[in-house]
Amino acid sequence: MSRGRQFRDLLGRGVLTIAPGAYDCITARSIVQAGFGAVYMTGAGTAATLGYPDYGLLTMSEMADNAGRIAAAVDVPVIADADTGYGNELNATRTVREYERRGVAGLHIEDQGFPKKCGHLDNKAIVPLDEYLAKIRAAVAAKRDPDFFIIARTDSRAMLGFEEAVRRANAALAVGADMAFVEAPQTVEEVAAVPRLVKGPCLLNVVWHGKTPGFRSGRPKRMGYRVAIVPGLLFKSVIGVCDAMLSELRTTDRHPVPMHSMTVGEAFRRVGADEWDAVSDRFGVAKPPPAEAAE
Repeated sequence: MSRGRQFRDLLGRGVLTIAPGAYDCITARSIVQAGFGAVYMTGAGTAATLGYPDYGLLTMSEMADNAGRIAAAVDVPVIADADTGYGNELNATRTVREYERRGVAGLHIEDQGFPKKCGHLDNKAIVPLDEYLAKIRAAVAAKRDPDFFIIARTDSRAMLGFEEAVRRANAALAVGADMAFVEAPQTVEEVAAVPRLVKGPCLLNVVWHGKTPGFRSGRPKRMGYRVAIVPGLLFKSVIGVCDAMLSELRTTDRHPVPMHSMTVGEAFRRVGADEWDAVSDRFGVAKPPPAEAAE
């Protein structure tokens, strides 16, 4: 079963799919080990791992490679940020093929211009609707696996208003996108209105202290959302933990007690040591028993 088919089956269960954001294989595995059925590759977190803010500074291949590493590390579907598709309809075509080839279940492409920014920052540039739809059409046509999932994201709420964001979401669905992602609705009323006004499945982006009000997980489902991504939870939490541990080390000159105080072996098991030990047990050369001590 392809990862795209796996993701579609997950959505078919009729429950809200919550996909926390991973920026590397450690965070992706942690999400799966916590019991979540899908992983979201955060573009902001991916940019941060290379030392950049979420200002569109990463290339398509850098993003696709990270998505592929994450997808290979887990056995649940991964949906991934693909920014603007990295250019026009030609670039969007190659983007879909590269992400799909790396085992990703789906991606989202947005209608920002350059330089693109995190959807919860100000002063974003929005491309004309016909330019955006050309990329969505091309992305849909580029799929080799019919189950690969195309999510159409619009960032137009901030610059062009809520009605235009809804119009663009519906237009993208009409040309073949599988799901709409209206970024950063600004009130509870707007968040609730998106699934009513958009004629297809909707994704909600949950960002702590972002432009969109926060919700308990059950409420977006009751509003009609099918997927909720939580992109910054682990990325920002890790920064906070690092700050606390390093501050304690600097001020005490002692090794701080890690938050979960796991042993070396436990840490390696979290990233797959048991699987690799099983390979050694099955295929490794048997060691001879120790020779008896001479009398």
